[in-house]
Amino acid sequence: MPRRLAVLALPLLLASCLSGGSDRRAPSRPRGATPITLSLPTSRETQACFADLARADVRFSPLPDRDYGGGCQVIGALQLLDIGVPVTNIKAMRCGLARSFTGWVEYAVAPAARQMLGSDLARIESMGTYACRAVIGAPGAPGAAGRLSGHASANAIDISGFVLRDGRRITLQQGWNGGDADTRAFLRAIRASACKRFGTVLSPDYNAAHYNHLHLEDDRAGFCR
Repeated sequence: MPRRLAVLALPLLLASCLSGGSDRRAPSRPRGATPITLSLPTSRETQACFADLARADVRFSPLPDRDYGGGCQVIGALQLLDIGVPVTNIKAMRCGLARSFTGWVEYAVAPAARQMLGSDLARIESMGTYACRAVIGAPGAPGAAGRLSGHASANAIDISGFVLRDGRRITLQQGWNGGDADTRAFLRAIRASACKRFGTVLSPDYNAAHYNHLHLEDDRAGFCR
């Protein structure tokens, strides 16, 4: 290649490298499209995460990578089968989310229930994990309009309540600002612990959309409210 052409081509080559080869990405599919299975190699990060869960005696089943359209993809996910306590309504979860969640349950929620409420944890009630939708409850927030929720990549879980061995049911809706001081302290203690394990934690203190649950997301946002 003549020297002049080589000099002119160099910025283009560098731009291609820095963009990560974005021209090779598959075109976006519309939301609601028929899900397709993706043929992707399992990343080292996901492999290490699977190994961490296995060492912790967590039973799980890896799930195929899938594209649901509209930017909603579930990659490096699993189905939790047994974490030592039943959890309702959970489906696909990114492995990193599952690892943070199981650690939070074992080392924060269960001990706090025993120590602060005087009963063992019998069940956790969730409002689900994966949902192909945009962020809600933040009208006017910069960048929020149309921005996909962490649920759209199975990277978030919403926790609404806990059932104890003695039959008591502790819910975020009734207990966060309820009349029982021990319940209020328990819910705030487990939120504080969650903030050390998850990148984003949203509680009833955040906004009206979260009046009845804790939103736990495995990102690196460092946002706790």
